[in-house]
Amino acid sequence: MKIGIVTRVPGYTVRRLREEAIARGHTVETIRFPECYVEIQQDKPSVHYRGKDLNGFDAIIPRVLPGMTNYGAAIVRQFEMMGTYTPAKSIAITRSRDKLRSLQLLSKAKVGIPKTIFSRETPDVDHLLDQVGTPVIIKLASSTQGNGVVLAETKKAAKSVIQAFYVNDTSFLIQEFIEESAGVDIRAFVVGNQVVASMQRQSLDDDFRSNIHQGGTGTVIKLSEEERKVAIRAAKAMGLAICGVDLMRSSRGPLVLEVNSAPGLEGIESATGRNVAGKIIEYIERNAKRNNKKDKVGA
Repeated sequence: MKIGIVTRVPGYTVRRLREEAIARGHTVETIRFPECYVEIQQDKPSVHYRGKDLNGFDAIIPRVLPGMTNYGAAIVRQFEMMGTYTPAKSIAITRSRDKLRSLQLLSKAKVGIPKTIFSRETPDVDHLLDQVGTPVIIKLASSTQGNGVVLAETKKAAKSVIQAFYVNDTSFLIQEFIEESAGVDIRAFVVGNQVVASMQRQSLDDDFRSNIHQGGTGTVIKLSEEERKVAIRAAKAMGLAICGVDLMRSSRGPLVLEVNSAPGLEGIESATGRNVAGKIIEYIERNAKRNNKKDKVGA
């Protein structure tokens, strides 16, 4: 097969995917999507990159990270128009990056989530906080990797943060603080209908954020059957065949925090010793072949 890895800046994850794909006999090309442009004309969609037409790919693996989501998703969408298989469709990438939309979809799919309020500007701040209680987590709607996330321990502190967001005319989320999981969460790596690896992420220095990007550490963990089912249901709700599902353990069961459409491999492969990249390539092999057979039948 001919596989394209669509990314902004290649790193560990791209290298591992390339290694596994090449080891299984595939041709692999790394495509830096900011350098791509699309040509749109009747019945002839195309993507151009560094002076050539990117046709003939059996599959692409999108690695669209925050910062250029809309442009990256547009490039992925053009590959979809060309009939190229992708385990992460453009619509799934954009909605997974939208924190409010993600929570709405998870709620509709009856996936457990922390109680959350979405707001932009309201004079009734006391009522907002009374719905969730304190301590409370306040997030920018566009926050990622633990940035733009604040823990307010009192109502007075929470009001100050919210008022600062008002001044900047910014939408934000107010989310209940799950005390029993403070500084700890779980990353479940979903490929297809399976959780292929899972790790617990622990914050350092009493930080309530467990993100490895914030200095947290990862260790292997065994999920309960309920946690596995919740992770798979969350992935399906977002329409993602390959994703990282972040969840926490609470007194009322597993709660999903986020579904990541472009999860990194370095932390989870290092923590678990699992060949997650290999599982991804195996999944793409099976499903790209089905996609190509379907196209031939349709033709």
